[in-house]
Amino acid sequence: MKLLKLRTLGVLCAAFTAASAMAQTVTLRLHHFLPPQATIPANAITPWAKKIEEESKGRLRVQIFPAMQMGGTPPQLYDQAKDGVVDITWTVLGYTPNRFVRTEVFEIPFIAPSGPGAAEATSKAAWEFVQKHAAEEFRDVKLLAVHTHGPGLFHTKNPITSLESLRGMKIRGGTRIVNNMLVKLGATPVGMPVPAVTEALSRGVIDGTTIPWEVAPSLRVTEIVKNHTGFAGDKGLYNMAFAFSMNRNSYERLPDDLKKVIDNNSGLELSAAFGRAMDEGDKVGYEEARKAGNNIITLSEAETRRFLETAAAVEADWINEMRGRGIDGAKLAAEARALIAKHRAK
Repeated sequence: MKLLKLRTLGVLCAAFTAASAMAQTVTLRLHHFLPPQATIPANAITPWAKKIEEESKGRLRVQIFPAMQMGGTPPQLYDQAKDGVVDITWTVLGYTPNRFVRTEVFEIPFIAPSGPGAAEATSKAAWEFVQKHAAEEFRDVKLLAVHTHGPGLFHTKNPITSLESLRGMKIRGGTRIVNNMLVKLGATPVGMPVPAVTEALSRGVIDGTTIPWEVAPSLRVTEIVKNHTGFAGDKGLYNMAFAFSMNRNSYERLPDDLKKVIDNNSGLELSAAFGRAMDEGDKVGYEEARKAGNNIITLSEAETRRFLETAAAVEADWINEMRGRGIDGAKLAAEARALIAKHRAK
């Protein structure tokens, strides 16, 4: 009888512990570098957080800290997730150079498309590419999504109407690949994370910046500069890749049913959703510049070809660098293009 009572007590304790685990509320701290009204925070991260909370019936809560409120700098965000300083971060992969070298393939000039749905298709391609070719670059985190923005373009104080008119301009570039592109095109690159662009433009530290349309409103770029230069055809000047990452221990500590909530809201479809938000943001940014009466320039096919041919040296540089690391960069570039074409056709 004594043994039976002990066993019964043990079963009850286990049941109580399980019930407590099922009832626990977990708060996940999410950190990023943009103001809350920017495209991804407002139209991708916040909806994702609400969905997580709803599907977990309130047992998962997401506390969002925008604009680096928890300290550090944008290049430190990935490590903040990796090291458990916070639970989740969203950041630009190129802010930590020489680390995500395979995923950099999406930054090669003119590799990604322009036009409606460009960011969504490229984001799907980026997620699939990482799963096939670059998973080891993210082995230290629980990767929730990889995505890109839409086509990048020039936003400048003086108009860019030809390759020659860009020469000598001090232009902000967000990553080492973009900066190399600017050098090849004859500009003087000034590297900085995107939150620094507003002040740098206002103070004359730079003459212009490379960003997609979507981020221009939150940085007040269309107020500070009046010239915006894009390209003819179906390719964008450049792209950048982003990661939405979760601390691996924060994920592993969750009960199985809450892990399932996270799993159901990560991967290809979440990457696509972030891309769609970028596409919609591009429309808003473009419309703001148009309503302001700004000078929106689309270079001719012939001038676009000159930019494309000049920037092709960036891809050659990257492939040579990859070869030195024992990586077949040409194969990765071909695979990225094939995946983009596959998702673009859907």
